Amino acid sequence: MVQELIGVAAAVGAGALVYLAAAARVVKQYERGLVFRLGRVYGDVRRPGFNMIIPAVDRMRKVNLQIVTMPIPAQEGISRDNVTVRVDAVVYFKVVDPAAAIVNVEDYRFAVSQMAQTSLRSIIGKSELDDLLSNREKLNQGLELMIDSPAVEWGVTIDRVEIKDVSLPDTMKRSMARQAEADRERRARLINADAEYQASKKLAQAARQMADTPSALQLRLLQTVMAVAAEKNSTLVLPIPVELLRFLERGRDEGRPAQTQATPQEQTREPEQIQAPPPAETPEPAEHPLDQTEQAIEELRRAVEQ
Repeated sequence: MVQELIGVAAAVGAGALVYLAAAARVVKQYERGLVFRLGRVYGDVRRPGFNMIIPAVDRMRKVNLQIVTMPIPAQEGISRDNVTVRVDAVVYFKVVDPAAAIVNVEDYRFAVSQMAQTSLRSIIGKSELDDLLSNREKLNQGLELMIDSPAVEWGVTIDRVEIKDVSLPDTMKRSMARQAEADRERRARLINADAEYQASKKLAQAARQMADTPSALQLRLLQTVMAVAAEKNSTLVLPIPVELLRFLERGRDEGRPAQTQATPQEQTREPEQIQAPPPAETPEPAEHPLDQTEQAIEELRRAVEQ
């Protein structure tokens, strides 16, 4: 009798363990459980932790509440300014109502994906190329609003939508490259013209300053000669300033001896008393001014070479 009781207790315990194993459900922290009893939603949404259901009567569906990152396949379309573009994006969403996500839509992931693709094609047709390339933040907000409106009934909320890449035809890329190059060239020309204008103003001021002091022009000439002569790889043709020739001419005039005039006593002498002066030695011919100029040029050239 005792053995029979022990056998019955063991059988009941085993049955209880089997029932417990079949009825026990564990819901993770990032999940929520929805129980269907005979095809109808029963009770509230099950919280994370250990939960019990009736085997063969209840069925639990678990819904993930984590943010889902879903890439949107590249969509090809024509923008408002008639440019063929290919745009791909990514959408971030999460489930906020597990019951609506399971009951109201067959597959909320597939529904969100199709709605995102349709909205992306629509936003391409409403936008211009410049907006797709430079004003993406505004387009992202519009795309998020278009996807989020129908997704509210599915128990899904759209966290954000980002346009990843915009592909253009090769011909359009070349056209944009030529446009950018032309704009850069225009800016470079404007900058050069402004620099020439400022330089001309400074040169005009320098010219007025040198007009007041002509010696400054000679100093500037000598500085230029020194800068060019430092390379020693070219032939330098140096013009002789007119002031230098005048200086040499004044030096030649000052070096001539003054002519002696006869005194009044000598003029009153009788012709026979005036004795003829002894024949003076013939003076050596004075150097020609051109010779002096050539010597000056030679000395100047030697100074530059040193």
